[in-house]
Amino acid sequence: MIPIIKPWLGEEEAAAAREAILSGWVAQGPRVGRFEEAVAQRVGATAGLAVTSCTTGLHLALIGAGVGPGDEVVAPSLSFIATANAAGYVGANVVFADVCAVTQNVTAETIASALTPATKAVIVVHQVGMPADMDAIGAVCDAAGVTVIEDAACAIGSRYKGQEIGSHSPFVVYSFHPRKVITTGEGGMVMIRDAAVAGRLRILRQHAMDVSDVARHDSETFIFERYPEQGYNYRMTDIQAAIGMVQLGKLSAVVARRRELAERYTSALSRLSALQLPVDPAYGQTNYQSYCIKLTDGGRPRRDGILQGMKTRQIGCKRGIMSAHLEGAYAGHPQGHTGALPETERWTDSSFVLPMYHLMTDAEHAEVVTAVKALL
Repeated sequence: MIPIIKPWLGEEEAAAAREAILSGWVAQGPRVGRFEEAVAQRVGATAGLAVTSCTTGLHLALIGAGVGPGDEVVAPSLSFIATANAAGYVGANVVFADVCAVTQNVTAETIASALTPATKAVIVVHQVGMPADMDAIGAVCDAAGVTVIEDAACAIGSRYKGQEIGSHSPFVVYSFHPRKVITTGEGGMVMIRDAAVAGRLRILRQHAMDVSDVARHDSETFIFERYPEQGYNYRMTDIQAAIGMVQLGKLSAVVARRRELAERYTSALSRLSALQLPVDPAYGQTNYQSYCIKLTDGGRPRRDGILQGMKTRQIGCKRGIMSAHLEGAYAGHPQGHTGALPETERWTDSSFVLPMYHLMTDAEHAEVVTAVKALL
């Protein structure tokens, strides 16, 4: 079996987790703080806030942006459903915007067509690690007085105009799920520009307790904590953070290897007119969290046939990105989308993802290419 992905984990991560366990800090502790600082320093953010997942990070980012009941949040339908769900967690209505036929990302134009006076925030997804054009999007949102939140679940290590994604907007949210470029098992992190907002969200992350466990532990006097507002249990553990620190040290190597594997896929498949292959936009570089390709004709029946053929050959592929507005959770949703979403639906019907992981062998890569050519 050739898997769709295999995290690059080894003895170094196991040793870090063991050290955390033996230290006694198995819940949120000092390692979480060090992990937050390391990620923020790498990407140039003011602060990092480690959380249980990208989804909970999006929830906190929306709170930090002041989004609430009756507000509208513009987001792509072409994304994992958690992106749309996060708007519902704060009582807002999601308004779906269409995406680019080449990058799979929302654009300044598709966002502008979805904005209304009720729009409070826009969630921009860097789909499968492909950077969106943040300057153009930011100009549209700034003019409308709308906060930009980047769903960078797949995009740690991707670059926009030479700078790693993480500091271009008030909120940028990563995922550390095992299918992402680096992993802590589950987990995520919110990069926050405003220090005061970061302080408030840090409190909300731990039930709105106004003093952290680390601060209480280190204090020479007894501290009575307070709970000034309703909060959440979105805390990362020190065990996860210990693994995350090791993984962060591997990030550059992981991205370089994924880009190498992507270049080899592109070289081997570029002469097949039936495929649209991914390519870096002029303004950035993708980390190739996934190598997602689109059929130029045939649509869903042909795509599904290819997926079944790959499964029969024991090669782990998956469909491309889902369309949230086509799922039952958003069927008949009154603020579901503004007009048709043709490119969104085309990507959902016609795209699929090939295996890619750091330790992929030449033989495995060649077997995937041979199978794709045979099935086409």
